[in-house]
Amino acid sequence: MKNLFLVLAVLFAGAGVSAQSTPARPKITGVSHLAVYTSDPAATEHYYTVTIGAVKQADPEIPKGVRYALSATQFIEVLPLPANAGINRMDHAGLNTDDAEGMRKYLAAKGLTVPASVTKGSDGSRWFAVKDPEGNTIEFVQPPANAKADAPNVIGHHIIHVGFLVHSREKEDAFYRGLLGFKPYWWGGMQNDKIDWVSQQVPDGHDWIEYMLAGGPGTGIPANMSQRTLGVLDHFAIGQNSVDDGFKTLKGAGRLEGVRCDENTKIGKDGKGQFNLYDPDGIRAELMNFHATEKPCCSSFTAEDPAE
Repeated sequence: MKNLFLVLAVLFAGAGVSAQSTPARPKITGVSHLAVYTSDPAATEHYYTVTIGAVKQADPEIPKGVRYALSATQFIEVLPLPANAGINRMDHAGLNTDDAEGMRKYLAAKGLTVPASVTKGSDGSRWFAVKDPEGNTIEFVQPPANAKADAPNVIGHHIIHVGFLVHSREKEDAFYRGLLGFKPYWWGGMQNDKIDWVSQQVPDGHDWIEYMLAGGPGTGIPANMSQRTLGVLDHFAIGQNSVDDGFKTLKGAGRLEGVRCDENTKIGKDGKGQFNLYDPDGIRAELMNFHATEKPCCSSFTAEDPAE
């Protein structure tokens, strides 16, 4: 009996060491940003400062880049168009965390390839980037404690989701749900028997990422996909209490002049009001109601809605 207790003690001690070797996952609280490319910086600046109403800020990460802030912790990052970009206009998506270094250590302990250290910005922010299973760059950002952004004319202060081209729901789920703890929010399609969009909500907030399942098998941008189509898939959404009111604000102030956009608002397959508009390079911005006003197709909502 004494030997049995000794063996059990050794096993429990080993389990404790193993548990301690894998750090706890820090919180992932919401969307930080979407980083996009521009081929016309002046037109893009007009779109994000006048049409969207964000405030222009310096980019502490990439000196040649620009941030257009909607709030103290959310922004669109605009970068010069690389020579090899092709039709791609999305560089990466960013998620907010309360501990960038802790997240780096957590992912490293889980076997993911991570940089040797986080990067510290001149504004006090910290960040690092990894690749998801399909090669999308995902940046984890710890915002500075004293972050500020005064954007009184912005059409909405809350980016409630970002979406991008995805080929395999299963592979992406292994990363976002299995490794990072995202939770299902909603899924649907243009037809009820086909899944085109899958929304996975951050584990410690109500923002989400949206798989845009339009690429077929494989990875990367399909050879037959146009820049216009890719810009529909790679997008961000700004939450609204009333998309109809948001549309009236933009149209009434002339902020939609020269902008490619929908003719009017509509109700999406998820039952939420929406209105789509596009930056000069075709990246879609979607005004979306926080809450559904009609019954969604395909799936019910399985988590709480975001709020203003």
